[in-house]
Amino acid sequence: MTTRANPAARLLIVDDDRAFRVTTAALLRASGYTVDTAVDSGDAMARLHQAEYDLMILDLRMPDMDGLRLIEVLRLRGNETPVLMISGFGTIDAAVRAVHLGADDFLTKPVEPDLLERRVRDLLDGRPSAPKLLKPGGMIGRSRAMREVFEALEKVAPTEATVLITGETGTGKELLARAVHRLSPRRTAPYVAVNCASLSDGVLESELFGHLRGAFTGALRDRVGLFEAASGGTLFLDEIGDVSLAVQQRLLRVIQEREVTRVGDTRSIRIDVRVVAATSRDLHADVRAGRFRDDLLYRLAVFPLGLPPLRERDGDIPLLVTDALSRIRGQAPGRDSLSCSTFAMRVLRAYAWPGNVRQLFAAIESAAIHAGFGRIEAQHLPPEVRRAVEGDESSRRYRASSPEAEERASIEAALSETEGAVTRAAEMLGMGRTTLWRKLKFYGLADRTVKPATIPGDHAKGT
Repeated sequence: MTTRANPAARLLIVDDDRAFRVTTAALLRASGYTVDTAVDSGDAMARLHQAEYDLMILDLRMPDMDGLRLIEVLRLRGNETPVLMISGFGTIDAAVRAVHLGADDFLTKPVEPDLLERRVRDLLDGRPSAPKLLKPGGMIGRSRAMREVFEALEKVAPTEATVLITGETGTGKELLARAVHRLSPRRTAPYVAVNCASLSDGVLESELFGHLRGAFTGALRDRVGLFEAASGGTLFLDEIGDVSLAVQQRLLRVIQEREVTRVGDTRSIRIDVRVVAATSRDLHADVRAGRFRDDLLYRLAVFPLGLPPLRERDGDIPLLVTDALSRIRGQAPGRDSLSCSTFAMRVLRAYAWPGNVRQLFAAIESAAIHAGFGRIEAQHLPPEVRRAVEGDESSRRYRASSPEAEERASIEAALSETEGAVTRAAEMLGMGRTTLWRKLKFYGLADRTVKPATIPGDHAKGT
């Protein structure tokens, strides 16, 4: 029997086959794991509501809801528990679909005990030791990409190293900068931020380094610069890539010498400041183009931290949406019913989010208003987001499966949620009823609709 590397791990086995459930639970308990069992998806959902698990062993085929659908529901609700899918009907297609929906591994029955234990151990070895959702500064994530960011943050924050944060617009670079400060020994000292792109050279120099009275027209009194104001704390230089070469030269000297000279002065003032910078530009490309000093880049990028775009961590979208809804509910009374439908969440995950987390939060706020602070459906989402299920590849994030498969899955989900009412399904999808009918016929789904008289309010002819 193999030696287990993760003591005190808690597992959940979900399988309607009693013999497999009992023998597998006994095997894993003998290895020291805490094991609970569930007979079907409904039982599993109840268990997951009551406790947190480090790993779920899930059967593919079950009577009430199959394992693929259960994974999809869990991921849409923000549950990122690792899943080992097991099936007696092993096919390449089933394995691909399972992994695509969020399974971490796939085995076929009968499973050799040693192989099962090895796969369980490997999955547990890869899990985060303390999977926190909320981080200092309000950062949220449980995806592998964000766990790597959090791990790097925890390493660098307690040091004095200069940090360069890179990432697309809207990924949360300033939140990460604040987190560096709040996790550092300087947390009780000032945190000062400046957007370098918003100021002209002259104003930026005065803001950063300070000036003496009479140093230039309008300098009516001495001014303390931000480097001095942040003494003992952290200075955040946002959009550092937009600074001119002249200001870059002065910045290099301040960071290198740890002293600043006010504009119009000849005396140097010693400073004790940690610098954190951020940019959405490719500074290495700017260095090659002569727009950015390589020596300043080396000084700033002692410890680089890269934030991934939202399209590369779409598994975090349900967590971010939940957080956004919670914030909106707390802004005013009478918003307790604000929620997001399963299908709307599917649409949100399908979109590419070029504006990243900032754009997502704005979309949720807009949708909440359109929904009257009730249940957000797909039709409440911005048009560019709804196009993610209309076959517009420019708005769709990369997926492993074909666009046709994704579109069919979205239509099936809408039909399921509306119980086959075409008009309401079209509204949820954000497309015209005629367009939906054409797609229903193309995908062979027309027989899943109902007659208009069956669903009150659905008056479209032929539905």
